[in-house]
Amino acid sequence: MGEDGKAPGRREVMRLGLAATGAVALGTQPAAADPRNLPPNVPPWSKGLGVGVGSAPYGRPSPHEDHVVRRTVSWLTATPHSSVSFTPLQALHGTVTPNGLVFERHHAGYPLIVPEDHRLMIHGLVERPLILTMAELARFPSVSRLHFIECTSNTGMEWRGAQMNAVQFTHGMLSCCEWTGVRLATLLAECGVRPQAKWLLLEGADAAGMTRSLPIGKALDDTIIAWAMNGERLRPENGYPVRAVVPGWEANLWVKWLRRIELGDQPWHSREETSKYTDLMPDGKARQFTFVMEAKSVITDPCPENPLSEHGFRMIGGIAWSGNGKIARVDVSVDGGRNWRPAELEQPILDRCLTRFRMPWRWTGEEAVLMSRAVDETGYVQPSIAELRRVRGLNSVYHNNAIQAWHVSPAGKVDNVQLG
Repeated sequence: MGEDGKAPGRREVMRLGLAATGAVALGTQPAAADPRNLPPNVPPWSKGLGVGVGSAPYGRPSPHEDHVVRRTVSWLTATPHSSVSFTPLQALHGTVTPNGLVFERHHAGYPLIVPEDHRLMIHGLVERPLILTMAELARFPSVSRLHFIECTSNTGMEWRGAQMNAVQFTHGMLSCCEWTGVRLATLLAECGVRPQAKWLLLEGADAAGMTRSLPIGKALDDTIIAWAMNGERLRPENGYPVRAVVPGWEANLWVKWLRRIELGDQPWHSREETSKYTDLMPDGKARQFTFVMEAKSVITDPCPENPLSEHGFRMIGGIAWSGNGKIARVDVSVDGGRNWRPAELEQPILDRCLTRFRMPWRWTGEEAVLMSRAVDETGYVQPSIAELRRVRGLNSVYHNNAIQAWHVSPAGKVDNVQLG
């Protein structure tokens, strides 16, 4: 909101961060149609045989969709081996992310593992330690679950102000897949968990030896040891041949290329949960083990990559999610938070899964600031960036679930801004 309690004017929007550093606009607007191919003419593709069956043993998207790709930010990290790529949320539909577009986050690049040579070890405070081949792992009863996965540093570049002028870069460390594997509780029952076991250490087979501590309660609840996503085996960059799936919790716990699970009586306090993946507070102390990814939402149309090209009726659309359960409501504002209207939620609304929302809007060329605010089934309300900063200060990187604002100019251009 502006200082006078009204939706911000153009000058104030500029002051609030319209001139975002590192701004990138990735246009997805269609090119102008060729009139020779429009009715009543018959286009050339209707005048001859098409491509035959079997010409593409593994299907690929249309070449006209080759702009829908994962993207990176060159200045974000010193090396691509410890970096991230971003899912193109602005161009996706439904709630399931195609395998080739699921975001990547690596700490030492991804290994190319020979599945026959890979083993999953379970040891520590158990009665019967196990070393499982991938074939043996697949013999256990399997489950399939739809869940979002979000990097805890998603939107982390926005803590100090509007910076990335693209929803792919503000929110693109987020994907949603159907995960197939065996419940970790099933494997632990096979091992026999000793009473003093309270934590698990998950270790990956990458060169970084990625490790995270997981509470026994979460391990026995809904954690999955997965070998497939969206109906096919995991991609190498997403953990092939096996990974952890920890629904609703930060993606750093979803250890990829999983090779070892050790049970102990306390957390290990490894590098990724001490110097990294903690929340530095204003008093200089760091919050540790802030596992849950709390309720969040973002409008993906319109957005910087999907500007407005003409006046009239359109649907405002976006996605919402919560690590605490189902989305209960999403409110949308077109005047910078001065007024809110409930959006329609698309069914089915699943637990810890992306939920699509939409709201009709008639744009007549006026300046607007679009915002969405998610509420989950626990009653938790997505906060503003000002509310987050009052608690967390400006030193954080992780767990930024603030309301996102998009400024719409009279020309239809959409820009990332922050209010308050």
